[in-house]
Amino acid sequence: MLKHNDVGKWGEDIAALYLQEKGYIIYERDWRSTHRDIDIVAVDGDTMVFVEVKTLTDSVFRAPEEAVDKKKIINLRKAINHYVKSHQIDRPLRFDIISIVGPETNPPVIEHFENVSLFTGWSRR
Repeated sequence: MLKHNDVGKWGEDIAALYLQEKGYIIYERDWRSTHRDIDIVAVDGDTMVFVEVKTLTDSVFRAPEEAVDKKKIINLRKAINHYVKSHQIDRPLRFDIISIVGPETNPPVIEHFENVSLFTGWSRR
């Protein structure tokens, strides 16, 4: 069984491969702004996409994407704002969540939630 950090790294690797297979160009992985981070920064067409990856070994008690709570969203907004300003990004922006259940499931179960609002709260429903 993988340790917590290993599961997260494995999930981010799977998410990056998934995005590349969909034609995204990966710019950054694990970009850090002080104690805040962005798991994946990618480009989809002309849009800069900031991706939060959530991975669990199983979804018995909750789905991985449910871990993107209000506090996480506030930190993501700050990190994305810092990234955009420090890199002088002048293109459309989008925030996505990728939920992965595995590695015990084979193949892993991947859900991609595109264009999630960082301002109105998020719900998969």
